[in-house]
Amino acid sequence: MLSLDIGATGMLAQQMHVDVISNNIANMTTTGYKRQRPEFQDLMYQNKIRPGATSSDVGTVIPSGIQLGLGVKPGSVYRIMEQGSMQITQNDYDLAINGRGYFQIQLPSGETAYTRAGNFAINNDGDLVTAQGYLVEPNINIPEDAVDVVINESGEVLTKQPNTIAFANQGQIQLAIFTNEGGLEAIGDNLFMETPASNAPTTGNPQDSGFGKIQQGVRENSNVNVVEEVTNLITAQRAYEMNSKVIQTSDEMMNTVSQLR
Repeated sequence: MLSLDIGATGMLAQQMHVDVISNNIANMTTTGYKRQRPEFQDLMYQNKIRPGATSSDVGTVIPSGIQLGLGVKPGSVYRIMEQGSMQITQNDYDLAINGRGYFQIQLPSGETAYTRAGNFAINNDGDLVTAQGYLVEPNINIPEDAVDVVINESGEVLTKQPNTIAFANQGQIQLAIFTNEGGLEAIGDNLFMETPASNAPTTGNPQDSGFGKIQQGVRENSNVNVVEEVTNLITAQRAYEMNSKVIQTSDEMMNTVSQLR
């Protein structure tokens, strides 16, 4: 019976749906996390009677025919890139992007990764780094004797040193934007890599046309909506149960046939 296989594809699809939801909920407090949503597609069809086929020698056409679907398959799991809420931390090295853009991070391999998580820190050399110690690009170095650090909305890093009045410019934070942000590849640690789907990045200064602005002492929270995720979880659970019911019903029908005398 086709219904056995069809029900199985439905259960597998909803199992993956629950996996995606569980990852969203697990990352509800992850800085800069973007929630995911699965999309499903119907499988191929068996044509018992093809629509549009001629049904007589005078050219009459079958209006709908008989097509039997074979179930469902995962089509994609894409990220919803809407901005998360902002949390004030008062930490000089916590930065949030209000608008479009990604911070650029230099990986140990020399490649450039991208992130929305601006919970940065200073390493032993005074360089601005991520929680894993990866350098922010372009490199920003804070003098050891700096008594005040200001990072303005345009990404300029300004420091004040003892016995001075004026602030000195220590560098410029640049952002990257992509044609298709959903095409970025997540590699963990809140980092993304460019792919052919995302296209190559365009870099520029914060507040340039098309780029967001920097907010110092602020973190961007995850954009996970817990109420929505729990609602989706209930929906996926019920869909899983209904697909299992299809398999159970098919089994009972086959059992009835096998008992015929």
